[in-house]
Amino acid sequence: MRALASPPFRTKAPRRSIDSPAVAKKRAARILAALGQSIPDAKVELDSSNSLELLMATILSAQCTDERVNQVTPRVFSRFRTAEDYANADRAELEALIRPTGFFKNKARHLIGCGQALIKHFNGRVPETMEALTSLPGVGRKTANVILGSYVGEPVIVVDTHVKRVANRLGLTKSPDPTKIEQDLQHLFPKAQWTVGAQRLLLHGRYVCLARRPNCQNCVLYTDCGWEGKRKPI
Repeated sequence: MRALASPPFRTKAPRRSIDSPAVAKKRAARILAALGQSIPDAKVELDSSNSLELLMATILSAQCTDERVNQVTPRVFSRFRTAEDYANADRAELEALIRPTGFFKNKARHLIGCGQALIKHFNGRVPETMEALTSLPGVGRKTANVILGSYVGEPVIVVDTHVKRVANRLGLTKSPDPTKIEQDLQHLFPKAQWTVGAQRLLLHGRYVCLARRPNCQNCVLYTDCGWEGKRKPI
């Protein structure tokens, strides 16, 4: 029987004193610059060709990986092309198509309800304001920000589970609340970098700063990370 590997070393970083706003912004700028070098092409990884597809894909991505959603959406998008198609969808057919994304009954209800709301209130078009987007079934602030940042071009900060984890580990926020995290990052990041900066935090969390086994030895932010649980570089 093969012996189990020894648990990785962890190092306890010195506790940071509370930075002044100017120092905190300089540190945030270093983090953004490092992530810009390591992740130059920071795009949403959900496949879509228009705002309606991105809206539906983002709803499907709740508690599901983008990779799995991208395996499902080609069949969905070929069958349902307009808001009217979703509004009139056969629920059983839609549930069968999206089943691999999990919570498929709730998601089918949201997709159909979303299509109906788009027809009823927005002439079948995806709206372009936070208030209007979050009035749609299954659409919260995170999903709305994805649409606003990717298709409308507004400066936004999308806070998902990866951004929440990375921002807290880096000390960019101390809050578990997505709305408060969004506000904290807005104060630290230049507005012109809100969208791309948050997307880089997201991708860094997805591929490097993992929840269970973070790849600290290959992290470009290691020296700026004060997280007490970070792993000692090899």
